[in-house]
Amino acid sequence: MTLEQQKLYRKIDEILWFNWDPIGINNIGSRNEYDDYVPQVYNLKITGAGKIDIANYLDKVTTVNMGLGSDMEFSNEIAEKIIALK
Repeated sequence: MTLEQQKLYRKIDEILWFNWDPIGINNIGSRNEYDDYVPQVYNLKITGAGKIDIANYLDKVTTVNMGLGSDMEFSNEIAEKIIALK
């Protein structure tokens, strides 16, 4: 992975930890709580996936993997942040 790719990967990780944080643990939990989801979001980003694809993935993780309620508006907001990354 190039330095630029590493920076993008880290930025996605930070968005998931500080902004997405669907279980609300970023101030008390393990910093690696969402590490399993970063590779897929990163792959979606670098392959040119749109906001809807990223939002759908985040919502699926939230509902299926975590058993929480769906909030597509929030998932779209997070996806927009990821799409905006350079």
